[in-house]
Amino acid sequence: MPDRPEIVCICGSTRFVDEMRAANRDLTFAGVIVVAPGEADELITNEQKTALDALHLRKIDLADRVLVVNPGGYIGESTSREIAYAHANGKPISFTDPV
Repeated sequence: MPDRPEIVCICGSTRFVDEMRAANRDLTFAGVIVVAPGEADELITNEQKTALDALHLRKIDLADRVLVVNPGGYIGESTSREIAYAHANGKPISFTDPV
């Protein structure tokens, strides 16, 4: 028995916010600590996007594994970068849909 719950970082396109929220809920009820992308109700500046992207890489650093929420197999540019980062740092990666 581990001394703490597994930590999973959710990655995916902001167009799939509802699917990422569902994954967060399901993992949380399964006893997993979830680290998810930040959400904004309004448009963000390029500077804010750059800062949020860098912050999400730190979230990947904290995680034991990464779950990519990719309905229909869609993976955008930012998510591809996050997958490459996770892979380079030895994080196991799983996907909600086949790629």
